[in-house]
Amino acid sequence: MFDYFIFEGEERAFMSSRSYLIVTASIGSGHMKAAQALAAALLDEEPQARVTVVDFTRRDTAWVTWFMKAVYLKMLHFVPNLYQLLYRFTGYRQGASPVQKLIAALTKRNMRALVRRYAADVVICTHPFPEGAASCLKESGEEQFFFATVLTDYSVHRMWFYPGVDAFFVATERMRRSLLKEGCAAAAVHSTGIPILPLASALFDRAAIRKKFCLSDVLPTILVMGGGLGLGDVAHSLEKLEDVAEELQILVVAGKNERLLAWVETYAARSHHVIRAWGYTDEVPELMAVAALLISKPGALTISEAWAMGVPLILHEPIPGPELENAMIASERGTAVWLGKGENLAALVTGLLGDESRLRAMREAACRASRPDAAKEIALFLQTAAARAD
Repeated sequence: MFDYFIFEGEERAFMSSRSYLIVTASIGSGHMKAAQALAAALLDEEPQARVTVVDFTRRDTAWVTWFMKAVYLKMLHFVPNLYQLLYRFTGYRQGASPVQKLIAALTKRNMRALVRRYAADVVICTHPFPEGAASCLKESGEEQFFFATVLTDYSVHRMWFYPGVDAFFVATERMRRSLLKEGCAAAAVHSTGIPILPLASALFDRAAIRKKFCLSDVLPTILVMGGGLGLGDVAHSLEKLEDVAEELQILVVAGKNERLLAWVETYAARSHHVIRAWGYTDEVPELMAVAALLISKPGALTISEAWAMGVPLILHEPIPGPELENAMIASERGTAVWLGKGENLAALVTGLLGDESRLRAMREAACRASRPDAAKEIALFLQTAAARAD
């Protein structure tokens, strides 16, 4: 029998046996990247398996969550403080429960269609929206499948708590303890780290990367990112970096924000630094490999990848909610400096570039914090669990 591996609209046919359905959400890039990493790990461990990745916020997949994504993005742009209030409200049991039940009830039929279409033996969710739908479906008894959830932040929020989940995979031991306090069974909660594609600083030839991108091997290199959505006030960061007297080589990843990309390319012509710009790209690990510092909003996947690459972080402009907590975790572990409102970015960059011992300590802390094998660990667990259920 033939089936398909599907990711972001691409399909390829191959012999198949067991079916894994990974349901994610394209709200930022982190949830999608975790799903991609897990899909790759599952196929690496079980090449004959059927692995399907579906974006649950596509209009043709689940209209309700597509609409909620649109509202979320508008809210972040126009009224971020309102989003922060909603995040806090749903962080409490009495606030989260009605919202969870409503989302799950409205999207259950969409999840049922996916489970039946792909004959899923295992359903893995990397976002609470599809998790709620899968929970409602499984609790109804209409479909039987092993149900796993991968939390894609460094903090636990009430919206991730749904009944019927057979396995939770979390980033840290502290998160695992939080789930246990909420009544989750110890055998169902696993501290694995957040799944990322295989990364290790030692795997990259920095000289070859500089040659590939025509980069200087003399100028200090700063990587500036705004996440998959191109948020994080990248333009403001570049303007502040003009106050760094030393000439820098600044690499900017604008994500899917085409307006930002055009602005950066125009701005580069009048900067006293050397500025290069990319849109949404798979070359971020290579750019991290040659960077002395990464300036970014604190998305969990960005932090995880930076840790794997041993890159010191300057974190700023967090999206209200989980990114605030991500920034605190990264700072506590000594891998990042969290730039507060009103603090001088140029002075911080100048100070860090002039303090090699501090940069070395941050790189070493990043390596200690990294969990590069998270995707493989989760894949092996799911493979074993599915085999037991056969």
